[in-house]
Amino acid sequence: MVKQNELNDRYKKTVLTLRRTIGILGISLPLIVAVGAITLGNCTSIQRSISMYYNTVMRNVFVAVLAATALFMFAYRGYDYRDRIAGIAAGVFALGIAFFPPGKEMIINCNYDIPQLQRPDWIRTIHLISASLYFITLSVISFFLFTRTDTKHFALTPEKKTRNFIYRICGIVIFVSLLSIVIYMYFIDPKNPQFDTYHPIFWLESLALLAFAVSWLIKGEVALKDKD
Repeated sequence: MVKQNELNDRYKKTVLTLRRTIGILGISLPLIVAVGAITLGNCTSIQRSISMYYNTVMRNVFVAVLAATALFMFAYRGYDYRDRIAGIAAGVFALGIAFFPPGKEMIINCNYDIPQLQRPDWIRTIHLISASLYFITLSVISFFLFTRTDTKHFALTPEKKTRNFIYRICGIVIFVSLLSIVIYMYFIDPKNPQFDTYHPIFWLESLALLAFAVSWLIKGEVALKDKD
């Protein structure tokens, strides 16, 4: 029979692998779709936002990465019901981003034609709400959930203190990135469309996903693991 300690070790390895995979998916999404559109779609520029890659040859990859992220989020248990609820919520919002595509804005600087569907405004609304709630949930997970410690059973080690500092920074970066996107979309872009040349939404989304990835990779003990 398999000993209990061996089962615990297997479970821990499974959880760590899950966390690392979620982090890798987060950090890879903007890179994969941007490079793929340039190499496979003959695009000479990045798109206005990561979601706009739904309208390029990277559509299936965009949907697949978000769907995989949602699947892993659904599978993530964490320590108690709060982690479970947050994981399910993040998974639902990720699917909302993937399956309720952005508006009918045209892709830019790509030397090929792809049909641009006339989607109802309510689909774009669901997409924007899903994206906003997704980033908010990721921020909450990093800032509030990852920083919890059961001090009755575990000591607050120096490594854990450092990890908590990183988790909070990541949570703040995700939230500030989302807030900056909202401010840009509704207050800056309408009056200064020339700023869109620098693709601020794409870079802010990428920054948020980078912070999200760092948080999950650290949680997956890629670095700053407690010393034995």
